Amino acid sequence: MHRLVADPALLAETEEQRQLRTVLRDLLTESCGSEEVRRQAGSPRGYDPVLWDRLAREIGVHGLALPEEYGGAGYTFAELAVALEETGRVLCPAPLLTTVVLAGHALLSSDDQEACARRLPDIAAGARTATVAGFLHPADMTAEHGPDGWVLRGEADFVPDGEASDLLLLVARAPDGERVFACEPDPATCDRTARRVLDPTRRQALVRLRGAPAEPVGEAGQAPEIVDAVLDAGRVALAAEHVGGSAHALDALLAHVSGRTQFGRAIGSFQAVKHRLADLLVEIEGARSASVYASACLADGGPELPVAASAAAVACTGAYRLATTEYVQLHGGIGFTWEHPAHLWLRRARADEALFGTGDDHRLRLAGLLGLTGRDG
Repeated sequence: MHRLVADPALLAETEEQRQLRTVLRDLLTESCGSEEVRRQAGSPRGYDPVLWDRLAREIGVHGLALPEEYGGAGYTFAELAVALEETGRVLCPAPLLTTVVLAGHALLSSDDQEACARRLPDIAAGARTATVAGFLHPADMTAEHGPDGWVLRGEADFVPDGEASDLLLLVARAPDGERVFACEPDPATCDRTARRVLDPTRRQALVRLRGAPAEPVGEAGQAPEIVDAVLDAGRVALAAEHVGGSAHALDALLAHVSGRTQFGRAIGSFQAVKHRLADLLVEIEGARSASVYASACLADGGPELPVAASAAAVACTGAYRLATTEYVQLHGGIGFTWEHPAHLWLRRARADEALFGTGDDHRLRLAGLLGLTGRDG
């Protein structure tokens, strides 16, 4: 039997986490209403630099799960998951997922103390944004050792937050095998083209490098191990965001069906509507449990992380899809209009479904991890 084990203490929300949630919800409610999210997503950088700075300096979100020796607060991913759930709740377009989770874990997973000491303090302070390339999708990137050090040539497509990130961590083919490199994009050697994607709050870009200077991160041959660790961390982070987004959809629906009347009654009193909302609540609570467990596994560094991450991806993606579908449909005709904010959450849910692999991908992965595939599987 395959047993899932994590420290039970990590599954219960602590008083510090509750306080963090309260502070973040107050700040994000004030600064990330649906109209403000549209404005931020349409701005040159795609997010609000003032809010980004406040999250880093006033609350310390960026450094929550980073070690103190690198400028972080020394907490665990369980605390960062609270922040991700709250930012996912309001669709905050700030690049927290790419900078803190993906790039941060790429550096930490490399065990390269020099690279961590150089890069992580800026990430913790909110002074630098970052992302990864060649992790979510294969990149056609090569690394050459020139007279002045390593240079990168090639391209990576659909790089999340790739258009404006200050630091790129890329997987490239080097003479001694695949390696991870850190590159600070310069217009002289780097072209970045925004891609038109379904979700305007999570930008993606085509990145082309033409002899861009880079520094290796970690050792030769370590890239697959780093990529796997980063993808699982991303899946857990995305699950937390999806729980927050699903909870928002349910809250918005409850407010709507309580105030909207038909035939002299609130539509929330109709049995058909009650059943749909009850089913949605069950899905969200199941997703929340899967997300909390996956966050605990990531915080604990246990061997069950791959199973927990994929299980959370399946549960939370499914709940978010259902929540956003009901968000649109139960609002009636107005829910289908551009003016109504429901489509923003719907777009995020649909776009995120394939970000770290689809639900079917994760079901197949779980079958393999749990030994459920047949001889022909």
